[in-house]
Amino acid sequence: MPVDESDLDWSPIGPDDTGFRRKQLGDADGGDQLGCSLYELPAGERSWPYHYHTKNEEAMYVLAGSGLLHLDDEEHSLSAGTYVALPTGEEHAHRIVNDGDETLRYLVISTMDEPDVVGYPDAGAVGVYAGSPPGGDEDDRELSGFFDPEDRLDFWTDVADAGADGSGEPDGSDGSSASEGSTE
Repeated sequence: MPVDESDLDWSPIGPDDTGFRRKQLGDADGGDQLGCSLYELPAGERSWPYHYHTKNEEAMYVLAGSGLLHLDDEEHSLSAGTYVALPTGEEHAHRIVNDGDETLRYLVISTMDEPDVVGYPDAGAVGVYAGSPPGGDEDDRELSGFFDPEDRLDFWTDVADAGADGSGEPDGSDGSSASEGSTE
């Protein structure tokens, strides 16, 4: 069923009242495999942190205003009528900055696949989304969080041995894991 964007409320983006906001058009129309959001980014503000997706492809189309697209460590000018495809992978990491004098208004269209892992190269972190992809309904998320890859657990010593006796604690026995001899 068609949706008129003027009937939708704006949702603020981020923890501060920067004025960065969106309307989730695809969700409002019942979209499942394809998302579409209308964004407004005030002058002097930045969008999401510099990031890339491993599962979801995105594209953006600028409706009004001007700005910069940081894409794979290069800057590209944005203005009304600019279209940009943002495939998956670190080489397509991106961030939008409004360096103009007026609000930058643009659409972002994306696949809505999950789970998705999002890399944040500047922060040295990753985000994980399962149950609902980035941009999807947060109430449907089974798992989400942001992690520093340097804080990795070792599967055989930190994970497989934890709770081998069902207690949730390492078993403290001879160091063998509960899955020893298993083909899993």
